Amino acid sequence: MEMNFDALDTKRWSSKNNQNGYGSSRKSNIYVLELEEKKKSVQEYEEDYNPYDHRDVTHPTTSWETLLHLLKGSLGTGILAMPKAFYHAGYGVGIVATIIIGVFCTYCMRILVSSEYELCKRKKVASLSYPATAEAALSEGPAPFRRFAKASIHTINLFLMVYQLGSCCVYTVFIATNLQTALDTYVSDIDVRLYMLAILLPLILVNWIKNLKFLAPCSTVANFITFISFGIILYYIFREPLTFEHREVIGNVENFPLYFGTVLFALEAIGVILPLENEMKKPKVFMRTFGVLNIGMGMIVFLYTGLGFFGYIRYGSAIEGSITLSLNEPLILAKSVQILLAIAIFFTHPIQCYVAIDIAWNEYIAPNLEKNSHKLLWEYVVRTSLVLLTFLLAVVIPELDLFISLFGALCLSGLGLAFPAIIQICTFWHTCDRTGKAIMLAKNMSLVLFALLGFVVGTYTSLRDIIKHFS
Repeated sequence: MEMNFDALDTKRWSSKNNQNGYGSSRKSNIYVLELEEKKKSVQEYEEDYNPYDHRDVTHPTTSWETLLHLLKGSLGTGILAMPKAFYHAGYGVGIVATIIIGVFCTYCMRILVSSEYELCKRKKVASLSYPATAEAALSEGPAPFRRFAKASIHTINLFLMVYQLGSCCVYTVFIATNLQTALDTYVSDIDVRLYMLAILLPLILVNWIKNLKFLAPCSTVANFITFISFGIILYYIFREPLTFEHREVIGNVENFPLYFGTVLFALEAIGVILPLENEMKKPKVFMRTFGVLNIGMGMIVFLYTGLGFFGYIRYGSAIEGSITLSLNEPLILAKSVQILLAIAIFFTHPIQCYVAIDIAWNEYIAPNLEKNSHKLLWEYVVRTSLVLLTFLLAVVIPELDLFISLFGALCLSGLGLAFPAIIQICTFWHTCDRTGKAIMLAKNMSLVLFALLGFVVGTYTSLRDIIKHFS
């Protein structure tokens, strides 16, 4: 329901008060009283509709299952790049900054979910997607924001597509690089791009699977492999005494943006937060103080900080873009981890690409092909084209750590920090009192500025190093 107390209402009330002969103080009091009554009636109307009571989920997830999904979705290439991120920042700065960024990310996830819930009550719908939440919020926010309501859908879809396709580029580089490192003892002098070419056809075929249900068994095996591999990585880290010699507390300042982009890429799960909450059997548990979101993000920040810190302390300046590439003796165990994680990430690739395919096909291409007799063929063309796009980008820039940092700074500073802050401002703009509005503006605009700084500096630094790599 709209809650825009605009100039028309002000003129009407002002005119009525002048006719009655009230003084300016009296007019102000009546205006405030009527405004508060209008807010109260709107809020009472909204409270009659609870979105949680209207969600028809075929297979709702328990709190424990949702927590596992949140954790499972975070244990990928990002966490393996954390030691390199700590190398850029220094282990002292890395620990503090990772916790701070983790708190910011969690806060933004919370305000996105709370804004979605509030907007669902007003619109009387069970749930909203991320782009739909942005459109609904901006359409009810301050006047300057309303003109961007429709465009916000395409903006967020674009950021989501670029991020998901960027993740696929990272996965392609990760698979090829780990296979090259694992097999170099047996098959030497093969360029990493040839390994990418070798996995191209399998990647295309696995992304032709339209129903993710058929990938579920592979995903289960991949998750099992991932957890086993992490256990072996921890063995490599702690099998000998650690030393702080030649380990920097504070890293090179000009490389901090690379750290920022990597941590955002690793920590952010903003794209799955609303779907996870919308699929829960008891969604109220998601946002509690000791609910799914806070516990899950707390565990993720702890795991990422721990692996980043101890991985850097173990390998120092010799750390690679992925810690798997730094594993040495015993050689057979190291190579087995590299091959196993390459297989696990291979089966995760179509899940990441699924979101980009879904947006490109269902939102933009399929609606224009309703009467086309070759619609199915065009869908496979789109799927193949997107995989080829990620492959070509990976071939051009086969640098894992720079890829991770670039897409983290480029996409997730907006998706994970800036957009949720703007959405909350617009959602609650007409329901907050003056003090609450000032506090909300101060907090959220600080987040927007922080995200904008990270976006500009992080993207610039990553592109600078990519260009330097080719020069």
